[in-house]
Amino acid sequence: MAVSTPTRPRSAGKTTSPRAQRASKPAKAAKPSKSGARRGWRTAATSDPHELYELSVQNVEFECDFIDRVWKAHRGRVARSLREDFCGTFAASVEWITRRPTNVAIGVDLDPYVLAWGRSYNLPRLPERDRARLEIREADVMTVRTPQVDCVVAMNFSYYLFKKREQLLAYFRRVHAALVKDGLFVLDSYGGSDSFREIEEERNLDGFTYVWDQNLYNPVTGDVVNYIHFRFPDGTELSRAFTYEWRLWTLPEIQEALLEVGFKKITVYWEGTNHTTGEGNGRFRPSRRGEACEGWIAYLVAEM
Repeated sequence: MAVSTPTRPRSAGKTTSPRAQRASKPAKAAKPSKSGARRGWRTAATSDPHELYELSVQNVEFECDFIDRVWKAHRGRVARSLREDFCGTFAASVEWITRRPTNVAIGVDLDPYVLAWGRSYNLPRLPERDRARLEIREADVMTVRTPQVDCVVAMNFSYYLFKKREQLLAYFRRVHAALVKDGLFVLDSYGGSDSFREIEEERNLDGFTYVWDQNLYNPVTGDVVNYIHFRFPDGTELSRAFTYEWRLWTLPEIQEALLEVGFKKITVYWEGTNHTTGEGNGRFRPSRRGEACEGWIAYLVAEM
């Protein structure tokens, strides 16, 4: 999260909110380059946007740790079956399979290109004997029919692509129907005062710069257009490598919609603060009160 067109709104569908520290998921160690690029030698011509996305944005290890933690907290056990909606290159599904030999996963995404990329680059992480526990569906989350699972995840704000409330409700109903009787729906949200601004922020990484571009915000409709660019030491750039045309949903709106479709309880997990730096500390705990900061990420756990 290479692309066949400059912008693919439903590609991996995953990004962070703008504030590089306060609203970023916990950092992880850099992974070896799939493209063979050496430190500082990356260029736009030699870089793969999906690899750069995984290096700069995704942290599927943290997400799977979080899923295990909330399952133990809410259900006293760990989940076995996972459905990753808007899965893109299905890195989280692959990580889930590696966790336990009993785990199974279903990844769902409309985009055949990013699914093919995942089959080429992420699927090889799994030994042949484990691949039967992973099912990849090229399908729409609004119409797909899968066996009921313990846990559905919609990470990195992918469901923000539903701009109308009735669309959001329809998707949440589909998730509700896809869960076992004690299942959990785990999703994330972002916000903060800077989320409503048209700004661009950079984060320097290993041999390239990740750029989060909040290009448009319409306060009348709540619509946003966000881009990810990648810039390189030689001055080249992958401009608009990923495009997100979303509605900026608020936490109260999301919680109310989840309750309306039949989820019984919603818990918001808010990030704690490093009191030395004033930034987020990477630890998310249940909370009924957040901070009015410039940028934040929160997780929601919806219970059947």
